[in-house]
Amino acid sequence: MILGLGNDMVDIRRIERTIARHGDRFLSRIFTEAERAKAERRGERTRVATYAKRFAAKEAASKALGTGFRAGVFWRDLGVVNLPSGQPTLRMTGGAAERLAAILPPGHAAQVSLTMTDEYPYAEAVVIISAVPLHGHAVPLHGQVVPTGGPPSESPPGRLP
Repeated sequence: MILGLGNDMVDIRRIERTIARHGDRFLSRIFTEAERAKAERRGERTRVATYAKRFAAKEAASKALGTGFRAGVFWRDLGVVNLPSGQPTLRMTGGAAERLAAILPPGHAAQVSLTMTDEYPYAEAVVIISAVPLHGHAVPLHGQVVPTGGPPSESPPGRLP
């Protein structure tokens, strides 16, 4: 069952200007260490697009949670991470994790689906938060529901084997 849907588009040039003007102050306020490390490994042209996609993902996730960036949800509570397959998802901590727990029905795990894209000068992200019934002893793992014992080897992300 879908609990929330969020979408955001950002102008990459706006993020570029903001980084040029505010530098590390902006980056450290908005992005997690893991996000910054990933972006900084990129070439200059793709570095800013990497930040812009993650900015859009955070905005989309805050909309999917139904709060925006208020009610205790902060920028760094939402971090884009990649599953072993390379698929992006979101790690929620702090107020974002609390809000997710509050909207999740009992007996369900959260599945967070994220897609990001960019086509200069725009970056876009869509986030879908779903509730997946727990069967047996399944536990959530970074946006994907997996059985205890580790991630599925053959199953598509987000599905129980």
